[in-house]
Amino acid sequence: MPTAPAYPGDMYARRRRVYFVMMAICIGLFVLAWGVVRIWSVPAAVGMCVVAMVIPPFAAMVANRRGPEDRWWDDPSGDPKSDEWWDELDGKKRRR
Repeated sequence: MPTAPAYPGDMYARRRRVYFVMMAICIGLFVLAWGVVRIWSVPAAVGMCVVAMVIPPFAAMVANRRGPEDRWWDDPSGDPKSDEWWDELDGKKRRR
């Protein structure tokens, strides 16, 4: 029985790279805000921290996003009865 292709490694690498870039920007904003910018303007430093505070949730969404090439919905669950039931609902016949 042919199995669905595994998730492509380059897709995970791209997500991981984008996640780490976003988190590096977040840390960089915090460090710059309180190490450099606060000397000239505390409100600007606070604003930079607010922007940095918003980045991690978006980074997590990017890292956990499913792409169009992800085939998670038709992967077998391991429970034969459940897989048979879902295949029947989807109109697929499972080859044995």
